[in-house]
Amino acid sequence: MERLTENKIILVVRKTRVEELVAKYNTISQAKFYVEHLGADFSDYVNEHETYQACVRQMETVLQRLGRVQVVDRGFLPNFMFGPRDIIVALGQDGLVANTLKYLDGHPLIGVNPDPKRWDGVLLPFKVADIELIVPEVFAGRRQIKEITMAKAQLNNGQFLYGVNDIFIGPKSHTSARYTIKLNEKQEQHSSSGIIVSTGLGSTGWLKSLMTGATAIMNQQNDKKASRTQSPWDADYLQFTVREPFPSNNSAASLVYGKITHQSQLRVTSQMPELGVIFSDGIEADFLEFNSGIVAELTVAEKKGHLVV
Repeated sequence: MERLTENKIILVVRKTRVEELVAKYNTISQAKFYVEHLGADFSDYVNEHETYQACVRQMETVLQRLGRVQVVDRGFLPNFMFGPRDIIVALGQDGLVANTLKYLDGHPLIGVNPDPKRWDGVLLPFKVADIELIVPEVFAGRRQIKEITMAKAQLNNGQFLYGVNDIFIGPKSHTSARYTIKLNEKQEQHSSSGIIVSTGLGSTGWLKSLMTGATAIMNQQNDKKASRTQSPWDADYLQFTVREPFPSNNSAASLVYGKITHQSQLRVTSQMPELGVIFSDGIEADFLEFNSGIVAELTVAEKKGHLVV
């Protein structure tokens, strides 16, 4: 078969709710019994699964006419080696696009919405039917690319982690995180439920919910104030906020919000003997340990995500 290119196209997919339930309960019959026993409609799970699998098959058929195709499940992304000229296609929800972007280094990423009736898809500008036209344009360099600023957590033991939406620093369980936080010349001892460092892309997500709740508690909430945390996707800074800071004789609570720029990094030193973690974009399974003595530098990442639009 004559292909458009011999470059590789990586199709990133995710497990459906049905597949996750079958993995847990062994058979689809047991999964159905569990869901219906709780009063939920299992047919909705099945419809979602069948729609997604049909889209995967359609995508593979189309992409194989254009180049060499490799299908990668989201769970393998942390250990997958992308080639320098690979083009990446993510078929799923917004979270799959964000989770894929942080493992790329300059690769163009095409986000495809498998079910527009079900998912809004802020990061999914294309439908399955668009792919046959979009991919050749990406190969030819004729598609617009939107840059997305990422966050980076660099530890003093050499480990690091990228975040496309946000990075969480704090306890693995519902306990208090104890750490020293420093921004520029200001430094404090903290006891809190953790720190959220947000990119411009993530500023309408976890960060916004935290800021909205804090503002509402102070009885100052209104739409104009809530929108102040929103930043453009390519903003050259990050924002951070501390969750539930607790002031006491040995912990302060004034350095709880700020901006991280190329000139001002956030430095956090763990004082937790165990259960301290750092993870990004809600993927708790892919984490760095953040226990006593570990120092994390939170910075604007040196690389950006490249989303095809």
